[in-house]
Amino acid sequence: MPFLLDTHTLLWAIQDSSQLSRVARTHISDTKNVCFFSIVSLWEITIKFSLKALDLEMSLSDCFDIIKKTGFTELPVRSDHLLRLASLPYHHKDPFDRLLIAQAISEDLTFITKDNIIPLYDVRILW
Repeated sequence: MPFLLDTHTLLWAIQDSSQLSRVARTHISDTKNVCFFSIVSLWEITIKFSLKALDLEMSLSDCFDIIKKTGFTELPVRSDHLLRLASLPYHHKDPFDRLLIAQAISEDLTFITKDNIIPLYDVRILW
């Protein structure tokens, strides 16, 4: 089954955080599943890290290296994602989350997220 990891899910997965739900952890660790992380998440991590709004407890470079070594698949931003983004209702104001939602819908991916606003969109969610 293909999944898109929300930014917090991605970070919690690489940190083996207890904040990651048991259900999410099970699906992420199942090697039969394909887990995608978006370049949007790397962008969000970079901005928040640069603003000192995110403490990674490691360097940004180390964080990216760990993400790449997980076996997760990188999802770039394409024009069809942006077209989907333009049609989304404004339930969520966060531009990173909105683009991640658009990607999950466009790619027919189940979105692994704890965010309680995202169920307002027409996207499959797992938590």
